[in-house]
Amino acid sequence: MKGRQIILDHVNGREAAALIVDGRLEDLLIDNDGPRPGAIYRAVADRPVKGQGGLFLRTPDGTAFLRQVKGIAPGDTMLVQVTGHAEEGKALPVTQKVLFKSRYAIVTPDAPGLNVSRSIKDDDLRDTLLGVAHEVMGDSPMGLILRSSCETTAPEEIAEDIAAMADLATAVLADAEGAAECLTEGDGPHVLAWRDWVEPAEIITAEGSFASHGVLEMIEALRTPRVILPGGGFAYIEPTRALVAVDVNTGADTSPAAALKVNIALARDLPRQLRLRGLGGQITLDLAPMPKKDRRAFEMAIKAAFRADSIETVMAGWTLLGHYELQRQRARMALPVLLEEAGDTA
Repeated sequence: MKGRQIILDHVNGREAAALIVDGRLEDLLIDNDGPRPGAIYRAVADRPVKGQGGLFLRTPDGTAFLRQVKGIAPGDTMLVQVTGHAEEGKALPVTQKVLFKSRYAIVTPDAPGLNVSRSIKDDDLRDTLLGVAHEVMGDSPMGLILRSSCETTAPEEIAEDIAAMADLATAVLADAEGAAECLTEGDGPHVLAWRDWVEPAEIITAEGSFASHGVLEMIEALRTPRVILPGGGFAYIEPTRALVAVDVNTGADTSPAAALKVNIALARDLPRQLRLRGLGGQITLDLAPMPKKDRRAFEMAIKAAFRADSIETVMAGWTLLGHYELQRQRARMALPVLLEEAGDTA
């Protein structure tokens, strides 16, 4: 089926959202038991971790870990925001750079200034949006970023969104003192879909839509590590405790350019595969053997693919054994864990 569909439903009672583009699953969000990324805590400093440049914090939901800390003493209170999911047995990753993000606006308490997304090129529109921002924010010391979704939205709706985020930020910042407490819970899948999937799409909210539109079958297909690639090649994406291993194979193609073609096909689909499977951390690609002269073409393809992805990913580069390595933020929980928590779809 051509076009974009956003399907809002539940998986075994858990709130879930799926983005389908031209009949292919592009993104999948399923709620979980743990703290959501974006949640804001009033946390209490516990103890520093020597050699790691970090600090353990106490929160109502367990221990958190804050990196790059200076001038914080045990017992100090601070506001922190969850940046991703914690691996089993590890502390929750948090940051002191708290953001208040909605569909049109991001309020940045620690970064003053009013800014418009660089993807909005029309100068008149940028001036209009800045006028709206100045009118709503007034003399607030907080910063503001207007997102690309403002390009096709009425100024009145944008102003309402800015005001809501500014009010929330003001309330949270005024509540920075006291015992450890969860101040905001973070957005669930349905709100995240509204917030981040902003391109025009058919919205489907009927109960049972995951089943009637084939989403459950698409989720089931993600259980296998094998990924079929265009041109007859395939790859295996397998998480271990230490890293995510990706093995790329040419399949039946024996042409001179087979390796480069399948490696580029993998590069183009890898952000989607990692996103759907909820995988992050260290990622090692064991690519189909290709001449070193073809590495440049592969690098261009994989950098372009991840440039369009919303989850922060660093290209670490080539190893002495010829593998290509990435470091990806653990912004999501691994899909098998989510399905286990949700009671499984099978």
